[in-house]
Amino acid sequence: MTLIKSISGIRGTIGGTIGENLTPVDVVRFTTAFACFLLENREKEAETAEQKAELAPMRMVVGRDARISGSIVNRLVCSTLQSMGIEVIDLGLSTTPTTEMAVIQQHADGGIIITASHNPMQWNALKLLNNKGEFVSGEEAKRIVLLTESDEIQYATIDKLGSYTLYENAVKDHVDAILNLPLVDKNAITKANFKVILDTVNSTGALALPVLLKELGVNDVTVLNGEMNGVFAHNPEPIPENLAGICNAMSRSNYDVGFVVDPDVDRLAIVTENGTLFNEEYTLVAVSDYVLQHTPGNTVSNLSSSRALKDVTDKYGMTYTPSAVGEVNVVEMMKKTNAVIGGEGNGGVIYPELHYGRDALVGIALFLTFMAKSGKKCGQIRAQYPDYFIVKKKTELDSSVDIKALLGKIAEKYANYQVNRVDGVRIDFEDSWVHVRSSNTEPIIRIYAEAMSESVADNIASKLMSDIRELMA
Repeated sequence: MTLIKSISGIRGTIGGTIGENLTPVDVVRFTTAFACFLLENREKEAETAEQKAELAPMRMVVGRDARISGSIVNRLVCSTLQSMGIEVIDLGLSTTPTTEMAVIQQHADGGIIITASHNPMQWNALKLLNNKGEFVSGEEAKRIVLLTESDEIQYATIDKLGSYTLYENAVKDHVDAILNLPLVDKNAITKANFKVILDTVNSTGALALPVLLKELGVNDVTVLNGEMNGVFAHNPEPIPENLAGICNAMSRSNYDVGFVVDPDVDRLAIVTENGTLFNEEYTLVAVSDYVLQHTPGNTVSNLSSSRALKDVTDKYGMTYTPSAVGEVNVVEMMKKTNAVIGGEGNGGVIYPELHYGRDALVGIALFLTFMAKSGKKCGQIRAQYPDYFIVKKKTELDSSVDIKALLGKIAEKYANYQVNRVDGVRIDFEDSWVHVRSSNTEPIIRIYAEAMSESVADNIASKLMSDIRELMA
């Protein structure tokens, strides 16, 4: 059991010891620290005492996925924010991209998303948003962590307690914004008369995706694992070994496409009409292909993502740039390079025309438009791209391991090859690569390797796994 503080917020297992797990005390401490951080920043922007006195009450948006612990954590978060004198707009059951959008639409000063994303149901987390609906930076996260130890934080007096509003239309607002995008063609999708199957892993995808598809004119929709009870029907990470259910269901019926999301609906996996996996790495590749056809521009993905995005970007004469792993880092690089599309190879699509956040809903809308306007089946679209194979492995870390020193030794061992130390260690060989890094969200080291064959990629990943274990021993 563990408690992890990082640029992804605070994440841990429910129950247990204060400071070692995600307990009520830790939730209150971290929420208080984040509220204090936002209040500090706002007061710094006010130059005079008069301007500070005229500041309206701070407003924050809160949303959550359907985890069993979600309602408890939600009440702790909302009550703490009110105790800091903050106006709370509670979306209730929502998605991560919906909450990000709501911060913008509600003109809020920030937001908190209560979700541990793809982690199992005993985990939960607080993800922190700034007033742009984007995740706070690494430096800002460090300041927030420091504030959790402060004894000088003041809560609001009785006459300045914050208000509470339950806002239940955020998903509709999000969907409406998607339908207004120039590259989303509702008429084309409606005419295509698609038959779609979803796996929403008993979380808030069951709330948001049917609304989206109905508004897009998709009337034949089957939902697997659609009870929002937080008891995940399978491991909630949308990767191949967890998707046998939807693949089997598709092979028994005549569906055009299948979509799978994680519990907070920021990652998207696609299944073809034959019940075979599109491959989560190619979600971003296909959506980017469609976007670049109509909007020339640059692309970004992280160092652990497939080189297929670079291939597609090169096809249109545009520039691809890799970033460090983590949505914050991808967004920063997208802004720096004026990218029109970007994201992560885990199925995370970031389309800045809508907002700077991974968003499975906009990914679905753009992909269905691509299918409808191209006249191609899902499997035919996948066949357009080169067959790279990524193997993903991980190993648990002992708390005594010096990760920085360990990664340094790996870089030294492979110094004769092209080595990138921006985020962990990425080693590029002639026709393959491997990326070794510590996770931002779990006490593990991740190893991603890509090659033109699965066996070669697996051998590379296994070799690096062996190197790590040898060095740790």
